[in-house]
Amino acid sequence: MTTHRSAASAVRSLWLLGLLLASSAGAEVARAEFLVPSDPGIEVSVREVKDSGMQVAGLPPLILLHGARVPGRASFDLPVEGGSLAEDLARAGHSVFVMDVRGYGGSTRPQAMGLPAVGRPLVGSNEAVRDVQAVVAWVQARTGQRRVGLLGWATGGHWAGMYASLHPDDVSHLILLNALYAGSAEHKMLGRGTDFEDPKRPGRFNAEGLGAYRWNTGASVLAVWDRELPEDKDKARDPQVAGSFQREALASDPLAPSRTPFAFRAPSGALEDSFLLAIGRQLWDAGSISGRVLILRSENDFWSRPEDVTRLQEHLDHATFVKAVVLPGATHFVHLERPERGRRLLMEEVMRFTGARTGPAPKPPAK
Repeated sequence: MTTHRSAASAVRSLWLLGLLLASSAGAEVARAEFLVPSDPGIEVSVREVKDSGMQVAGLPPLILLHGARVPGRASFDLPVEGGSLAEDLARAGHSVFVMDVRGYGGSTRPQAMGLPAVGRPLVGSNEAVRDVQAVVAWVQARTGQRRVGLLGWATGGHWAGMYASLHPDDVSHLILLNALYAGSAEHKMLGRGTDFEDPKRPGRFNAEGLGAYRWNTGASVLAVWDRELPEDKDKARDPQVAGSFQREALASDPLAPSRTPFAFRAPSGALEDSFLLAIGRQLWDAGSISGRVLILRSENDFWSRPEDVTRLQEHLDHATFVKAVVLPGATHFVHLERPERGRRLLMEEVMRFTGARTGPAPKPPAK
């Protein structure tokens, strides 16, 4: 006999499947572009994504934070089916805001990013968090909501967590996807003995070798992702999503065509802070966070570690709710992969966490 719980779960799963597979020709999702003032001379690019017909009272507005290399739109709002986490969350009833930290995408770039890439790494966590603060205040004013939700991927999770620890009263929901948190002093890709460590000064970031910022080709965008996937990559990700990810990353930088092959810039400050986290340096304290927290980690993630999840759970002693979920078989790029590869479970967990609508999706309007 089917129980009420299993029946509800089946309905929710069917709705989520319809949501994830819905084409852009379905519900009307609108986008608007804004520049939000941050520090003097700095403007932060924000894309608002919402479905006015599906807005649900009581749901927090969600700000999506990209990682260390690819900016917000390419990370969360690709113009192909299955490539926009922002649109899926908007269809579920959230007002969604995709931001670019300074130095990325449509936001102001430090003047030094127009010079040769030498010197100290640009755009550290303190600057990124000030940009988050500016966007949070702007979203609060725009939506009339006193508290917001933050969803951060990789380094974006680090920035989101740091902001929530400094401004706990502003954040009702914090979602950390594959984020580092000084859970261990060992990291195969980022830690000691890697290219990220200064060969002359052990325990220090290799600023001389990695530079103030980096040029990233389209091929490099997929290189790490490819190493995480099985031989038949098309089974794990849609080739259209992968191609769009590359194109949008390159399109984020007006100087990309000046390079052969085309390449886009990303500040190195995020890498320096990630190196410090990777060797066990704690850059912020989760103990002051007071909202609800969802920690998502892909089983096959190369960036975050199981120890990061454990340490976060230990420190989140003032949060009103804490849940940690491992996404089985998923990779670092789970939100850009096929539903059965962990994306469906990710969406299910996020919407359950925020209280988003779990009934059947409405039929698209007649043409």
